This record gives sequence, structure tokens and C-alpha cells, in this order.
Amino acid sequence: MNNLTTDVAIIGGGLAGATAAAMLGRAGHNAMLIDPHTEQRPEFRCEKLDDSQLALLRLTGLADDVMPQTCADGKVWVVRYGRVVDRGKNSPAGILYHDLVNAVRQQIPASVPHIATKAAAISGNAGRQRVTLATGDEIEARLVILANGLNPGLRETLEIKREVLSPCHSISIGFDMKPDADQPFAFPALTVFPERPGQAMAYLSIFPVRGGMGANLFVYWNMEDPRLRTFRHQPKEALLELIPTLTNFTGPFAIDGQVSIRPIDLVRVNAPERPGLVLVGDAYSTSCPAAGTGVNKVLTDVQRLCSTYVPAWFCKGTIDAADVADFYADPVKVQCESDSLQKALWLRRVSTGTSMGLRSWRGARFVAQSALGRMRGLKQLDVTARDPSDLLRGA
Repeated sequence: MNNLTTDVAIIGGGLAGATAAAMLGRAGHNAMLIDPHTEQRPEFRCEKLDDSQLALLRLTGLADDVMPQTCADGKVWVVRYGRVVDRGKNSPAGILYHDLVNAVRQQIPASVPHIATKAAAISGNAGRQRVTLATGDEIEARLVILANGLNPGLRETLEIKREVLSPCHSISIGFDMKPDADQPFAFPALTVFPERPGQAMAYLSIFPVRGGMGANLFVYWNMEDPRLRTFRHQPKEALLELIPTLTNFTGPFAIDGQVSIRPIDLVRVNAPERPGLVLVGDAYSTSCPAAGTGVNKVLTDVQRLCSTYVPAWFCKGTIDAADVADFYADPVKVQCESDSLQKALWLRRVSTGTSMGLRSWRGARFVAQSALGRMRGLKQLDVTARDPSDLLRGA
């Protein structure tokens, strides 16, 4: 059995762990990344970066090398109530999750070794942590960063419990789309909002990624909903049944390859303050993919931890539970967590609610975005086919 020593042991090589390894390695800290895979395998998660996420990526110092791997769509057509209401500027950059993580991993300095195995156990105190690997080897570290996402194993051995805030809060359905004809889609990117709350749908987003067009559909169904079975076996038919007018904007299309379906519970850990151990990203709390705040939470966690708290802790000497609690109480982190949760709850409510207030809100949103589209010079916009009062009654 071999014993290794480092200042920081990072468990998990996804976006959170890879970003932490790159930031700490670049800052000259002695760190190790523990993950069984030498590169991130395909996984249905984040597929777009918006302006706020790109700004956070710049704070980590990693943006310049990640951005060339993305596909910017430039403009997005927005469809509400079966009509294009806007063709406005859009800056999200499309990138598949594994491409994003691997782009970040490529920026981890050679001084940060990658231990290609699983972590089996964590123990220690404020002065020193011990990570036992699946190989039987051990790593001693001053700090352990647990960035292993939704994997419950290590968290449960540490008796860190999770609180479920909203079970099966949403379901993400991901697939690739291509036009039936030789011509590309007419739109650079397309976002389609539901026509009625009975669809229990947040929106459909179609956007460019390397090699084609990706599509993410976000719905508020339960896992027993028969529509999910149809999506698995007949995805085009299921999509057109949900959005019958879709071909008005896409033209004839095909769904290419496998359909990914991912349910998400909104959860967070309870009382995670342990000396020398800090949880980041999904290991600490989850977010709703429909709200699009997951990357914000990950990058905020890692940027605040690695740029502010780790240097201060190492100057102090030991890292006790109170120090870790200070990180969890960081105002920027707390605000990001709160914004993410509130956006997730609001989006579900406004997408599925049937109260007069929510109907009025959706009607007002339609009118406001239609007006914005006109201001941007949108031509042939037909918003007169439906009486505005119908929007408030049937939205």
C-alpha cells in the first residue's frame, strides 16, 4: 500500500472538480485530482453557457481556452402561443457537457496528478484528512474537496444527509435534430414555450452544437407518465404530439440518435460542516436544468473557494468546521443558491399554474415580447389572430 501526500485532494473530475484542479494548480497549490476516468465520458447535462456563466468562467481564468470549443448561435427565434414573437440577439454558447469538462481538464497543469481510481473513504480532523482509494492506497491532505456530484457513497459514509426540497422537480429530455431536407434549419436557434399549462412543459430549446443541432425539452411530468415511454421509442411522434405546430418553424425534421431522459430532484445537504472537508457543486445542492443555473452554482462555488477561502485557510494552518461553515455562508454563494432555487420554483409554477394571476402573467409576457420583437424589426408578425382576452383565459 502506498501513501501519498498533498495539500488538496479533489474527488471527482466533472466540471466542479476539473475547474478546482485547474485553478489551484495554476495558483501553485499542491493538489491531486481523483477520478476513475482519464477523460469525461458523454453525459446528458449542461449543453449551453449563457452570458452570466461565461462571465464566471472568465473569473476562473479558463474562458479563453474553453470558448473555442463552443458554438455561438447569434440569434434565437422565440415562439409563444404558436407564433414567432421575436428574433432577437442571443449569446448562449452551445457545448456538450463532456466537451466542456474535457476542455477544462486540458487546462489542469501537469503539476496536478490525476489518480485514476475511485475514492472509497474519507477520515481525519482539522489538521489532516485521509482519503482511502479503491486500490487500498491512501492520500493524506490538508483539504478534501468533494466534487463527485450526485454519487451518494462517500457522503453517506460521512453521515451527511440530504434534504429533498422538490422530488422529481423536472425532467430533461435531450436529443439531436436535423432537417429532413439538405438545407439547414431556417433559424440559428429556436426556443418554443408552451401554449397551455396542461402541457406541463417549461420550453423546448434547439441550438447549435459541434456536429449539428442539439435539442433540450424540459417538462414537469412524473416518471410514470406514458409520454416518456413514447419519447424513448418514438421521439419525433411524441414531440409533435406535445407541440403540434413545431414543423411550422422547423420544417420537416428527424431526431437523430439516442434520446436521453434525466429526472432531477431539488436537494441540498444538511449540516455538512466537517473539518478539512468541503462539498461543491451538485455534491452540495442540485439545480433545475430548465432554470439553467447549474453552471452558475458550480462556477460560483469553485471560484469563491479556490480564489478566496483556500489561500486563507492555508495561511491559517488548520481548517476546522467553523472555517468550512464560513465558506457555506459566503454571501455570493448564498445568493447564487437562493437565486437558483427560486428560479426553479418560479419556472415550474408559471409553466404549470392555472390561476388567473399566472394566466395574466403569461399573457402579459406574450404581449411584451411581441412588442420587443416589433421594435427589433420583426416582419410578418401575426399577433392579431387571437383576441388578447383569449390569451388571459386560455394561456
